[in-house]
Amino acid sequence: MTAPTCPLPHPQSLQPLQRHAVEFHDAGQWQAQDRTLASEVPVALVFNGISHAVMMGSPTDAADFALGFALTEGIIDRPADCYGIEVAPVAAAAAGLPEGMDGLEVQIEIASRCFARLKDRRRSMTGRTGCGVCGVESFAALDLSFDPLPAHGWLDQVDAATVLKAMDALPPRQLLNAEAGAVHAAGWATLDGEVTDVLEDVGRHNALDKLVGRLARTGRLHQPGFVLLSSRGSHELVRKCAKVGIAALATISAPTSMGVRMAELTGLRFWGLCRSPRAVLYAPGRNA
Repeated sequence: MTAPTCPLPHPQSLQPLQRHAVEFHDAGQWQAQDRTLASEVPVALVFNGISHAVMMGSPTDAADFALGFALTEGIIDRPADCYGIEVAPVAAAAAGLPEGMDGLEVQIEIASRCFARLKDRRRSMTGRTGCGVCGVESFAALDLSFDPLPAHGWLDQVDAATVLKAMDALPPRQLLNAEAGAVHAAGWATLDGEVTDVLEDVGRHNALDKLVGRLARTGRLHQPGFVLLSSRGSHELVRKCAKVGIAALATISAPTSMGVRMAELTGLRFWGLCRSPRAVLYAPGRNA
């Protein structure tokens, strides 16, 4: 599989961060300032030449995002089903968008078996930051039923001390968020709490897809470890993890009731409200 990372295109609108002139009010005084903003751009995902979805997200790590999205949404069954990924900038004028709203087009070549299945169920879907099920047409389209995760004897090692160690190590590696304050992160941690990868995006679902894509591309998707998220634990994030075999998840904020129920049904170990010195185990996961 060829999955090149996307070099940052030339247009300023496709850089991950932008500077914006503002008027700052503080203690009754006004002053001119430049503020850093996180970029949010349309990312078109095109499978075998057919446009499938346009997601709003950060313009970084687009190849990882595309691969992760294809896996977590069940478009492909395994990384080997993706034969190649190409990322190219699209000027706003060419896309029919207002000036300064350039985008990215990601061409993904997948196995004919997967493409035939995608065509059978393809629907029009426009992604929005923070919404994982926009555009579904029925309850059945939520895709909430699939095989539970296998039992893992190592799940007990994902304990409170390990989770909090990893969560404490996450903020220093959120480089985009440190500049703009509007960017989510998804991290991968080993069973000793060491954080090995951090991917950022203005969308929490996108950040997780980027992480999944990075793990898949580097052959580590099924290694023991757990995901860290700088967000709440919604059902969609739990579903994405379970879909690709990730058995443990920790979030800095609280989960939703549906997120916890999804963890119980799939056998995923689910920590939430992970803020030192406390963490809450909402679902223990399926041990061997």
